[in-house]
Amino acid sequence: MTVRETPQPWAQPLLVSDLSGNRSVDIDLKPTADQRLRIAGDLGILRVRKLVFKGTLSPVDNSDWRLSAKLGATVVQSCIVTLEPVLTRIDEIVLRQYLNVLPEFEAGSELEMPADVTTEALGKTIDPVAVMVEALTLALPLFPKISGAELKESNFTEPGKTPMSDTDTRPFAQLGQLRDEQNNDTD
Repeated sequence: MTVRETPQPWAQPLLVSDLSGNRSVDIDLKPTADQRLRIAGDLGILRVRKLVFKGTLSPVDNSDWRLSAKLGATVVQSCIVTLEPVLTRIDEIVLRQYLNVLPEFEAGSELEMPADVTTEALGKTIDPVAVMVEALTLALPLFPKISGAELKESNFTEPGKTPMSDTDTRPFAQLGQLRDEQNNDTD
């Protein structure tokens, strides 16, 4: 699944400079049918039937912000086996912390990525629509499958050649077979 890096045309990023440092901002996003169609297209799925993103953007200390919201969605994806539509309900809690100063790591340390993936650098804007779409993207099932659908083994090869099977792709099984053959030869 590929997510295009195009901003939603209806997004209204909040300017951090316009936010009050002592008052929370309510976030209540309910994209229209046309907006959900655009999101589905951007995510490469069949349909976004329902989508709600509701929460609060709150000040933390004097320079940081915290977004806490609930994402609710009903999406339709293609089954990875049959390509039939698969309906999925998604309910996720979404947390983001926007820090004016990110913690620094020692040069040469083995930690390349912070353990807290909800923390981001505070920029000039905070875009709740972008957070909603990102959270939806991360919550989508990677391999949607209708109940009872199974992928049968298929073998494809050139005419006259022996097709490779699933067991042929398991190198440790082949090593075990070689070991067993060697043990039988020594007996």
